[in-house]
Amino acid sequence: RSNPYQASLLQDSVRRYLQLPADQTVLILHAKVAQKSYGNEKRFFCPPPCVYLSGPGWKLKQEQIKARDVGEAGFRVCGYMGLDSMGSSLMETQKLSFEEQPDAKGFSCAKALYISDTDKRKHFRLVLKLFFSNGQEIGTFHSKLIKVISKPSQKKQSLKNTDLCISSGSKVSLFNRLRSQTVSTRYLSVEGGAFIASARQWAAFTLHLADERCARSEFPLREGYIRYGSVVQLVCTATGVTLPPLIIRKVMKQYAMLDVDEPISQLHKCAFQFQGSDRMYLCLSTDKVIQFQASPCPKEANRELLNDGSCWTIISTETVEYTFSESLACVREPVSPVPLIAALQLTGGGDVAMLEVQGEYFHAHLKVWFGDVEAETMYRSPKSLVCVVPDVSAFGSDWRWLRYPITVPLLLIRDDGLIYSSSFTFTYTPEQSCIPGQQVLSDVPQDSDKLLDSIHQEFTRTNFHLFMQT
Repeated sequence: RSNPYQASLLQDSVRRYLQLPADQTVLILHAKVAQKSYGNEKRFFCPPPCVYLSGPGWKLKQEQIKARDVGEAGFRVCGYMGLDSMGSSLMETQKLSFEEQPDAKGFSCAKALYISDTDKRKHFRLVLKLFFSNGQEIGTFHSKLIKVISKPSQKKQSLKNTDLCISSGSKVSLFNRLRSQTVSTRYLSVEGGAFIASARQWAAFTLHLADERCARSEFPLREGYIRYGSVVQLVCTATGVTLPPLIIRKVMKQYAMLDVDEPISQLHKCAFQFQGSDRMYLCLSTDKVIQFQASPCPKEANRELLNDGSCWTIISTETVEYTFSESLACVREPVSPVPLIAALQLTGGGDVAMLEVQGEYFHAHLKVWFGDVEAETMYRSPKSLVCVVPDVSAFGSDWRWLRYPITVPLLLIRDDGLIYSSSFTFTYTPEQSCIPGQQVLSDVPQDSDKLLDSIHQEFTRTNFHLFMQT
């Protein structure tokens, strides 16, 4: 653990951070699969990997750099993205220039990345390196694993090959490409609360499978793999904006197939029919999203003729988010590796409760903090930290009088004061029943050490609960 003087200074800093968090977030969006290029052909990743910078900490960092380096306009962020096998040469990666959006987020995308047929791997990661324009390195950030495929599967998918199937509740991207021309690609996106077709940005949508037997207003969600003919709902992960219930149809040669019942696969062509409508389909017209009425096929009742704008390509997507705060540390070292917490496991209870923090990118210079209280932390592996759960009395004597749960945020803090926040919290839950024969007083005298001790003993028999904030 830190020495008492350092711990006291750091605790004050953490309290200021908790009162006014100044986080810096790096969000990477990318497809879950990538199609391999062959020969001289370059099949650029579609949709292109995107990077978003958000949080008030970026502005605070700008002020710190200007104050430290007089006349330095060093806040401008630049980056390089490539595949994790490309080595350290920046010439082999694509340069990213960030532009500020109306919502104050920085945005950039890598439109010219591809994987060649000389690369024999079945999986790879994207590597993002970020710098300030004064040369200071921010850090290195990795995407999730991306599966390499040769081309979209034309055979009927089997649920044995779940890597290529799309499950309910997973995230997808939809794009439309007229006449197979890359320059004509449009992505389904959301802007100003409305669905649009964008040539620049794409949105990730959660694809939910619905129970068709229930009323449309209820729209209960269910688990399973998405099949053609299923009723689904698309929900934008960033804004929560939702389309009405849709029936997903397989597309073959610009026809919607009404009788196909098979699992949907990556990079399949599909169409979305509005449930209960008269052959109305989700369609794009330049940058607008409209409804298009398909024409019945006179010779085959199980087909409907679509236009180009109603044919979408579907692909699963991944999101990885790194959050840190340099606001109180004046850190000159890179912030990476940025730890990611995936799960928490509690063992024991009372005075000997131990918490295992599971995730990625852990190292020996991290400490687990429960709010503004540092926990005794042991490094186990890059995927595991173990700490002793602090007694509730560590949060001050006032906590001992409370009869309701206490919830504190979980933080990881580096030796130099760099803060990594998380979406996890820890809750202390006191037993609700009184000790038999104990009298509960409404007015507790200040010098009542005996009663104070009894309340403290009750808290040490605490039931601990963990939950992740959604």
